Amino acid sequence: MIPTTQNIENLTLSVTEEIHVRAPLDVTFAALLDQLGPHNEMTDGTPMPMKLEAWPGGRWYRDLGDNNGHFWGHVQAIKRPTLLEISGPLFMSYPAVSNVQYRLSEADGGTLIKFHHAALGLISEDHRKGVSSGWGHINEGARKRAEASSSSSSSRMAAGDGSR
Repeated sequence: MIPTTQNIENLTLSVTEEIHVRAPLDVTFAALLDQLGPHNEMTDGTPMPMKLEAWPGGRWYRDLGDNNGHFWGHVQAIKRPTLLEISGPLFMSYPAVSNVQYRLSEADGGTLIKFHHAALGLISEDHRKGVSSGWGHINEGARKRAEASSSSSSSRMAAGDGSR
């Protein structure tokens, strides 16, 4: 074997994004859970539904049926509606560990999501190149879902139908 040396930049990954959502905090948090769970999809729009057990220690995984699937992580922390933190290998099927944080706060009449994904391990170049667009797609889906939900709620309220 030929020894190789790795510098820390090759072993780490960091993605940070701020998402401004025109919807209340609780609506945005619910939309985020839906987007990460049953409404998840690939960047080309192909459905890729996931299971997210939204409690401490809960799993986040892709269920392919017949006891087949792909484990992505565990809920490390959840504080509704302001924090969701997941740790695990995520989409990486090699020696790597990730921490994903969604921190939500009220801002400008809506919600601000501060997203951060940090990873350490033998991260493949393909994953390194695609991770920002992948998270961007998921986060944009959560924003659209929250705003659509908030808009339909507002429309029902304006029409005098306060039911959900």
